[in-house]
Amino acid sequence: MGEKKRKNRDEIKGGRAKAACRIAGTTMILIVILLCSLLVVPGMFGYRMYHVVSGSMEPALKVGSLIYIQEGSPEEAKEDDIIVFYSSLEDGGIITHRVVKNNVVAGTFRTKGDANDSPDPTPIAYDNYIGRVTLAMPYVGKVLVVLTSLYGKIAGICIVAAGVILNLIGSRQREEE
Repeated sequence: MGEKKRKNRDEIKGGRAKAACRIAGTTMILIVILLCSLLVVPGMFGYRMYHVVSGSMEPALKVGSLIYIQEGSPEEAKEDDIIVFYSSLEDGGIITHRVVKNNVVAGTFRTKGDANDSPDPTPIAYDNYIGRVTLAMPYVGKVLVVLTSLYGKIAGICIVAAGVILNLIGSRQREEE
């Protein structure tokens, strides 16, 4: 009788371990899917994503934030909107600053970084306009920069593979029953 109880206890422990494997594996896969969806889904709705790399817009936009940009007509940008634009079309540098004035007649913006003492010295041509910031997620940009690097992609694949293996280990219990 004692051996039967021990066998039942071992089966219960094994069942819990396998259930834990299934839960851990599924969680790992879902986390990777969620992080990847932060990159893919907004693009399907016309949004661009950028990572804030300087403190010129702090405290409104912290370094490391992920910002979502909605494309649109530069004429619609209003004073105090945060916009994203190319510093020049030649070098392709991207800047995120607040609109101080939108001169529709001249087709230019006057902009300023919140942390800067004075407005930017050069007006920004409408041709350099990318879009308006609609959402900022502090610190998420750092995570996504890592994920989109070569090592991040390799890590993502490894995490998904480990999740699949854990799910397979956990599903063996069902097959045995």
